[in-house]
Amino acid sequence: MTYDEAIDYLLLFADFERSGRFLDRPDVGPVRRLLRALNEPQEGRLTVHVAGTKGKGSVSAMIDSILRAAGRSCGLYTSPHLHDYTERVRIGGEAISRAAFARLTAAVHDAVTGLELDDRGLVTFDLLTAIGFLAFRDARLEAQVIEVGLGGRVDSTNVFDSKELAVITPLSLEHMAVLGETIEEIAAEKAAIVGPRTEAVVLAPQTSEAAADVVRERARGARVPLIDVRASYSWRVVAHDLRGQDVRIERPGGGLDVRLPLLGAHQAENAATAVAGADVLREAAEIADEAILQGLASVRWPGRLEVLHESPLVIADGAHNRESARRLADALRDYFGAERVTFVVGALSDKDVRGLAEELVPMATIVFAARSAHPRSLEAAEIAAVFGERGARAEHVDSVANALEKAMAASGSDAVICLTGSLFVAAEGRAHLGKAAV
Repeated sequence: MTYDEAIDYLLLFADFERSGRFLDRPDVGPVRRLLRALNEPQEGRLTVHVAGTKGKGSVSAMIDSILRAAGRSCGLYTSPHLHDYTERVRIGGEAISRAAFARLTAAVHDAVTGLELDDRGLVTFDLLTAIGFLAFRDARLEAQVIEVGLGGRVDSTNVFDSKELAVITPLSLEHMAVLGETIEEIAAEKAAIVGPRTEAVVLAPQTSEAAADVVRERARGARVPLIDVRASYSWRVVAHDLRGQDVRIERPGGGLDVRLPLLGAHQAENAATAVAGADVLREAAEIADEAILQGLASVRWPGRLEVLHESPLVIADGAHNRESARRLADALRDYFGAERVTFVVGALSDKDVRGLAEELVPMATIVFAARSAHPRSLEAAEIAAVFGERGARAEHVDSVANALEKAMAASGSDAVICLTGSLFVAAEGRAHLGKAAV
């Protein structure tokens, strides 16, 4: 099986995770059956399981980097990818090879062939998750950091007999047709990764106290110790430049002066959550403060307030809803001194384009709307219309690359250009500027 054949095979599986049918499956039974056929590759190593609405990928990457700095061999499983499916499965900070991905997909194919499943059986993400676990077992890793794909309760990753740490990052309303119509329902879906054999749970700062209470109650019911980051940790940005920021984190046992190569006040908060996780794992993974500092200083998480070009300044960020767009606008002002910004915007059809527009239009010089290559992308003309209705000067362009070229041609050397609306737009902008490697 080649890499291209592997992708074709994986995409044969009807991926209903983002429809209401996702919650129709009562449990992760089909995934469990597949993993049993593969001899339980998810077990046998220290496990950190991360769920949430915002920041779960960043926190996962930070904890993985800290574990590796502490000398632990570690795997990182995240989604989605920017450029290549192999990015979802990382060992030692590097994506597995296409050859390895194809070999592991063939192993999953052979296991699936012997299973009898109805139309509520396995989906693409289930198979990708199994590929990740196989890669980590084959590499004989000591630890794994696993980011939940969607929700938590019936997510493909919720298959561990036990785990050393669960992390719940900030929660907000998302995928409401799938996860629930209230913040409490969504929190319950995500908090379901906490079970009786979870050794500890770290709760990141929450904007909704109702959501936080759901997580606390879940931990109490499972008799799992809970570390509340807002109650026990504090953080402040001391300085920043185009390459990162200096953050002071206060926590029980002494403060830390962290250099973080990720921008945004939310990343400082994510770093505090990652430090809380590292503190929980201090004995089990032999993590010293020096490893925390080294791990955070070397973390990579592209496509999130990432500087792609300096003159004009080109920034890529995967903001795709009102809240993340508000955070992006704040960061553009606070970190880059930008009052007026040229935006290149693309979005998937199920995202909150109106919320995105309402947050970004007040600082938009012009908006170049583009349709990304993703099959669920919204038409550029529709995006331009939404921004135009809210007072922006907006044009629609046939591709992200051409939209970026138009934006750069229309901008002076001191201008700020921002690619946003989805990670897929950020990825296409990165690739166009020669940054396809992550």
